[in-house]
Amino acid sequence: MSSSKLRVGDWVEVRGKEEILRTLDKNGQHDGMPFMPEMFAFCGKKFQVYKRAHKTCDTVFPVRGRRVHRAVHLETRCSGEAHDGCQAGCLIFWKEAWLNPAPGASGGTAELAGPLAQDTRPVAAPRCTEEDVIAQASSAGANGTLSYRCQATQLPYATANLSWWEFSQYFEDYWSGNVSLWRILCGGIYSVYYSLTKAGIKLGRPLRWFYDTFYPLWRGTPFPRKHGIIPDGQPTPAQTLNLQAGELVRVKSHDEILKTLNPANRNRGMFWDAEEVPYCGGTYRVLRRVDKIINEKTGKMLHMKTPCVILDGVICQSRFSDHRMFCPRSIYSYWREIWLERVG
Repeated sequence: MSSSKLRVGDWVEVRGKEEILRTLDKNGQHDGMPFMPEMFAFCGKKFQVYKRAHKTCDTVFPVRGRRVHRAVHLETRCSGEAHDGCQAGCLIFWKEAWLNPAPGASGGTAELAGPLAQDTRPVAAPRCTEEDVIAQASSAGANGTLSYRCQATQLPYATANLSWWEFSQYFEDYWSGNVSLWRILCGGIYSVYYSLTKAGIKLGRPLRWFYDTFYPLWRGTPFPRKHGIIPDGQPTPAQTLNLQAGELVRVKSHDEILKTLNPANRNRGMFWDAEEVPYCGGTYRVLRRVDKIINEKTGKMLHMKTPCVILDGVICQSRFSDHRMFCPRSIYSYWREIWLERVG
């Protein structure tokens, strides 16, 4: 599977609607990747490449790394309009077949000619129509319950296996501009260090103490994989701030948040992830409240009993994630209001 030609910062133009439809099969897919109805709004517009999507994380089956063929991420997220208002705001995958090179402010990719991936099918009536794309976004079951289909639910079928020990992926992380050499070095050291902490209690405790004592020396964060202190079987606390889009909040310290979690690091069913630790103590703006998202495993709409919020620019960076280091998918982190406090 060849990788993308594009690097972070390159300029591209999303091809026109009819051009894109000619690249899709009757299921609205290209190489297994769905083109979603929400993506039509970006046709004809220019963007810079945000990340090369040469790999991603599969959250449908047991979480794992996956290889993606000739795709990038632009600064475009799914609005959820065609998926009953799903509020996940996923970063969209763009196949090279859907893009043309475009000159940017400093030349960009102007030296490339023609589409990034040639479509060899005849330019006759398209195999797929806009109505086909819309129809593929949802379907009703025998009991009338809707199931949704999007890039997130289809990732396992549009990607190939990628093992963590395939080191070529880390070279591509760097050469594509996705990740700095310093970040890759820190990630490698952390992975080795974390493996050692799991070797046993006698070795793990002093290593975690050393990490928490000296992490400021390498501009890092406290040891990110600690466990909540609320005993199993006891309810975890909740707090209602009724936060709204635009409000400023401060993320509480890691130690304060651990007091709201059980040993499985869950608060009222919501998982606290190590990728959220670097944001502890920071101040951010609420992007929106979230009370429904598509369950990627089932395709069903999941309605949250306790709404949460997402914060502007606060995403998973895959710095501490087993088997999927430096995944560029940039999923928004979900925040319980008890983990936040208003600023001002």
